[in-house]
Amino acid sequence: MPTGIVNVTLPRFGDHYEWNKVVTCVHNVLSQQRYLEHYGEVIIRNLNSNACTCKITFVKSRYWGSDTNKNEVQGIVLDQTGSVIHRFGGLWHEGIFCDTFPTPQCIWKPNPQPNDHYLYYGFSNFALELNELTPGLKPLLPPTDSRLRPDQRMLEDGRVDDCDTFKEEVEDKQRERRKQLAKKGQEHKPRFFKKAMDSSGREVWLTNGTYWKFRENPGFANTNNLELW
Repeated sequence: MPTGIVNVTLPRFGDHYEWNKVVTCVHNVLSQQRYLEHYGEVIIRNLNSNACTCKITFVKSRYWGSDTNKNEVQGIVLDQTGSVIHRFGGLWHEGIFCDTFPTPQCIWKPNPQPNDHYLYYGFSNFALELNELTPGLKPLLPPTDSRLRPDQRMLEDGRVDDCDTFKEEVEDKQRERRKQLAKKGQEHKPRFFKKAMDSSGREVWLTNGTYWKFRENPGFANTNNLELW
């Protein structure tokens, strides 16, 4: 179950939006017909303005229902008095429509799914490209970048058995590092992030501003790095 709060700032407009995450469930993990289901309520707020608030409900599907009942979304936009000013709904894999305009309008529509997406966890083209590693980018990355993780690449290439074996080795190394730190009474300190409190008193992780500086000078190839795999 994903946790935490998502924050998006739009400096040009002076807006700072935040919203919570819903439950994400993976169905049919052991078969080829895997699919994701999201359910729960999302509240979207603008921390710099109380002009409106958005509530979105991801409806949990019924196991005995048809595919047309999956991925249903219902939402409302409220003004600062709590009155509903817009209603919208639809299926998040097809499109979302607002029916409070003079003429109902499609306000969001996903891009078409790539070929054989069922074989790749239902990932969109965007999700598939997140792990892409170009020749020009590879020398610039720290060796701890997840795109360099061998078992992740093995899984993407279909080498499932090799992936499982290597994954166990990586996790054994992680446990051993934690054990050694515990013996010394130490804790792992993130290199590029710091813990802080947000305006609501919640604990959050923020960038410490060093990643791009290290990348430019002296470069990650010239720094001491953890051997993760």
